[in-house]
Amino acid sequence: MREMLKKIILVGGLLVSASAWSAVTTFELKNGLKVVVKEDHRAPVVVHQVWYRVGSNYEHNGITGLSHMLEHMMFKGTKAYKDGEFSQRVSKMGGQENAFTSSDYTVYYQMVGKQHLEAVMKLEADRMRNLQLDDKDFQKERDVVTEERRWRTEDNPNSKLSEQFNAMAFVNSPPHHPVVGWMQDIKSWTLPDLEGWYQRWYAPNNATLVVVGDVDPKQVKKWAIKYYGVHNSSKLVPPKPQLEMLQEGERRMVYKGTTKLPSVMMGFHVPTLVTAKTDAERKEAFALSLLSSVLDGDDSARLPKSLVRESKLLAGVSTSYQSTSRLQTLFIFQMTPSKGVTTQQAEKAIWKAIKKLQDQPVSQQELDRVLAQEEAAYVFGQDSIQGQAMILGTLSSTGLPLSTVDNWVKSLRSVTPKDIQAVANKYFNPDKVTVGTLLPNGKQASSKNMAMPSGALR
Repeated sequence: MREMLKKIILVGGLLVSASAWSAVTTFELKNGLKVVVKEDHRAPVVVHQVWYRVGSNYEHNGITGLSHMLEHMMFKGTKAYKDGEFSQRVSKMGGQENAFTSSDYTVYYQMVGKQHLEAVMKLEADRMRNLQLDDKDFQKERDVVTEERRWRTEDNPNSKLSEQFNAMAFVNSPPHHPVVGWMQDIKSWTLPDLEGWYQRWYAPNNATLVVVGDVDPKQVKKWAIKYYGVHNSSKLVPPKPQLEMLQEGERRMVYKGTTKLPSVMMGFHVPTLVTAKTDAERKEAFALSLLSSVLDGDDSARLPKSLVRESKLLAGVSTSYQSTSRLQTLFIFQMTPSKGVTTQQAEKAIWKAIKKLQDQPVSQQELDRVLAQEEAAYVFGQDSIQGQAMILGTLSSTGLPLSTVDNWVKSLRSVTPKDIQAVANKYFNPDKVTVGTLLPNGKQASSKNMAMPSGALR
């Protein structure tokens, strides 16, 4: 969840105080659509989001990236509205709208004045089942996605490193695949592939409607029944379980690209709140989240303080951990060596920091400082209704109870220094590490590679 909170900061806030979350109303329509309504009456605006439980983790070889492609195509016409009319109507309302695809879900959202909520509910409900797909639009948009992949990944050495790193870390499970898809798969998609994916997953019983803002839950329910309730549920056949094979030795790769500085990624397979099956495993997820904050929570955290500012071995360093991922994830260290420092020396510095964690528990004072930062973010990050909706949608779409957000600080505060030491010893094993290294190939990146393809970003 820590990484999710970081992302929400970028859109204007984090979470509201614990007492404010009591104003959440949930219900389910007869067709299986889950609805979550959060009242926030501080401004006459509302966020309306539809979360479909499908993303790259649902895809298999040959169709990777199809969820992302469908996101693009959802802005084409329906039986009732012509191509582009959806966005035009929201714009005329003075609203904002967009969409994104991740490994676990695909999300469509609008932010409008509260007087326009019914109108956007009608628009969004229409394209849930009535999208008109034709081959001309499909071919054109597939070219756009091809260019998007080229710009985001093929011509970006750090993105290419991350993609290849994940493919090596996850050999036989869905996180092996990038959200945008592999280039050869993109070129091989057909319109029937897309139509089948749309019919299979875009159904009310595979979606969550999240509405946050200056709203009346009773009125939202009436409109949800009126517009979303007309759709029939579908028989959902979930993908077969694909558990990652046990890693039995170090995995390592070297990639050379058009970059001036080398970089290194180190990753370890770890559980999440979703994959945890016992209270002990759930506590490990919270301990890993705090461990990430101890190492890289702010400029005073261990890694930037000791390796960037004091020893100057690294020009930059970060950690990441997605505690709400639906499948097993990685705890990742990423670093850029300082000039004159080798990638081997950078790795050694990280292992030294890990060894310190394994040999000696963090002090209670250090843990209290991190906990104070986490709680401050939780309490004071209350300005974004979009952020509130993101939290609720993520929890609902990954199968976590909404009470997770109420209990977040309490759960973190149950973690002890010994708990953090225990997960460091259990998961940061030299025989379980995946290492990806990016080295300069001596070439200069062209200005063409820096240009964003028209229409690639949604």
